[in-house]
Order: sequence, then C-alpha cells, then structure tokens
Amino acid sequence: MNSVLKFVTGNPNKVIEVNAILAGLIPVEPVALDIPEIQGTLEEIARDKCRRAAQIIKGPVIVEDSALEFYALNRLPGPYIKYFLDSLGNDGLNKLLYSYTDKRADAVCTFAFTAGPKMEPMIFQGRLGGRIVPARGPPVFGWEPIFEHEGETLAEMAHDKKNNLSHRYRALYKFQEWLARDNNRLLLSGE
Repeated sequence: MNSVLKFVTGNPNKVIEVNAILAGLIPVEPVALDIPEIQGTLEEIARDKCRRAAQIIKGPVIVEDSALEFYALNRLPGPYIKYFLDSLGNDGLNKLLYSYTDKRADAVCTFAFTAGPKMEPMIFQGRLGGRIVPARGPPVFGWEPIFEHEGETLAEMAHDKKNNLSHRYRALYKFQEWLARDNNRLLLSGE
C-alpha cells in the first residue's frame, strides 16, 4: 500500500513505536498539531481531537490519547494523566497512592481514526493491567517507569516485548483487524 496515514503527534518516540507495531501495514507520518483537548471520557476526548484534526488535514487521520487509571482513585487520573505527570512527576504520582494498599492500575490507549472531516471517527482502544511501583527504567514515555506489568515496568521492557503486549499495541491490533476487513484500507486513499 502506498498510502501514508497522518498521525497527530509531536512525540517522535510514539511514531517509531506505532510504525513498529503496524509493521509496514500502513506507514504513519507525524503531523504536529496543537489541538485543545476537551474534558470528558477517553472516547469523547479522542473523537473530538480526531474531528478537529481531520478538519485541519482535510483527509484521513489518526490520533491517540493515553490514560493511566488508578483503581484506588476510582480510575483517576485517567485521561488527565499528562497534567498530573507535568505537575507531580512520577514520584508524586506514586505518593498519590501512598495510603492505599491497592496499587493496581490500567494503562489505556485510545486511537481515533477518520477517513475525513465529514466522517464520524472510529475508536480503537487497548488496555493493559498492572500496578504502580517506584520508577524504574528510562523515562521515554512519561509514566511508563512507574507502570509495572508482570514484574517489569513498561520502561524496562525491550522494545519488541513492549510492542507486542502494550496498551498501544492492543489498540493498534484492533485497528489492524478493522483495516483488514471489507477493504477498509480503501478509506485511507479516499477511494
């Protein structure tokens, strides 16, 4: 396939990871857009961001929103993890759970795709269960050093291992399955 899908992100590490997970099925090209985020559920935020991006790009686009949900805090910080991380850092996020015995958390990745500005965005979501631990590993993706899954933080994992089990992988796997059905790949080329 010769099409390139516009991926709204300013994070080059996400582009590398997404291209590795999609393994050439459809190459993604980053487009850095500063799109304000609404408050709402993960799905509402991703759909709104996707609609706005499609209006700017005037074609097929995919956006991603990551969340970190603490069980002890009734799923907070959720989609607002970026703001919590910016204000508190990984140590501060750990301190939020200090008085709780329940350290379980879900890493959630929500991709929204639309074929263009007049099409309703589709949602592809992946979840990975784990727990919050003191930071271990390089802070390439913000909170990944404090999210442990089966004994390793996402930051400690080898790229290949992480790219085959992460919340981002699980969401993109659903996107790949959808692309493979009923010639949905034609939507990327505008046919």
